[in-house]
Amino acid sequence: MTAKANLVVIGTGGTIAGQGKASVNTSSYLCSVLGIDEILGTIPEAAKLANLRAEQLLQTGSENFNNAHLLAIGRRVAELLARDDVDGVVVTHGTDTIEETAYFLHLTLKSAKPVVVVGSMRPPSAMSSDAALNLYDALAVAAHASSRGLGTLVVANNEIHTARDVVKGNSFKLDAFCSPYGALGVVIEGVPRYYRRPARAHTLDTPWSIDALDTLPKVDIVYAYGALDADTLDAITANARGLIYAGTGNGNVAGHLINPLRVAARRGVHVVRASRTGSGVVLHNGAQPDDEFGWLTVDDQAPQKARLLLTLALTQTSDREALQAAFERY
Repeated sequence: MTAKANLVVIGTGGTIAGQGKASVNTSSYLCSVLGIDEILGTIPEAAKLANLRAEQLLQTGSENFNNAHLLAIGRRVAELLARDDVDGVVVTHGTDTIEETAYFLHLTLKSAKPVVVVGSMRPPSAMSSDAALNLYDALAVAAHASSRGLGTLVVANNEIHTARDVVKGNSFKLDAFCSPYGALGVVIEGVPRYYRRPARAHTLDTPWSIDALDTLPKVDIVYAYGALDADTLDAITANARGLIYAGTGNGNVAGHLINPLRVAARRGVHVVRASRTGSGVVLHNGAQPDDEFGWLTVDDQAPQKARLLLTLALTQTSDREALQAAFERY
């Protein structure tokens, strides 16, 4: 008989810890009400999957998370993964920024042990809530040997996604989470089934360790739109070390904004062209002569993911070629 895995479940709040006034309240409810022990108490079947220990690290909606929260979560997960009596970690999390926390962990944790970040689109109190099943599936994934070495995973709606690719694409539907190249696998009857692996480097193969990060540099995002003006760009870049410019189409930049972005780059702000479309590759030296202007491009990363990658890269280098290489590798 195979021994059960030892998992630690970290609660941070979110819809998965929410409570509505009535079962019909699927979108109107109080966020971050239930403690992690209460949530686990709704799925007694989980005890058959693994030996579980729970702890409450935070209790707030993930829309409130900033760099300090990311560092706190990363440090605690790393501490747990370093223990011989811990085989994996599950983090319950609000869905608003779950993809950001998961990607940060994906790039900074130094362990092959499974780490799964999970949330829900409906609170446990709602009719047809996805909270219990999502958490059950996340525990099943973290407890399974096949999940080792895949980096940080996000489990939602019976699907297993790599933290690098997954994004939240809907404000209320149960199938809100998707990856542009598809899920890594699925969970059926408490068993994960994988059909592909992450192609880009992560965890043990990145140069960033959560143990070496005390603070993170300021990197901002600006979303392109028809009336965006130079004054807005100047204000955003005034105190930033990096700027993700979520341009239209293939990271296109309006003519009147090219010079302000070039000026920002000359001031030392690392300007990175991305796309607001939600998917696709922003080709380097494609829509704009990036090398001539001193700009970078995100390859295929969504703006919110690109911000995290640039933030981490800037902790070690300001060399433009090295920064561009990071977008091609991770």
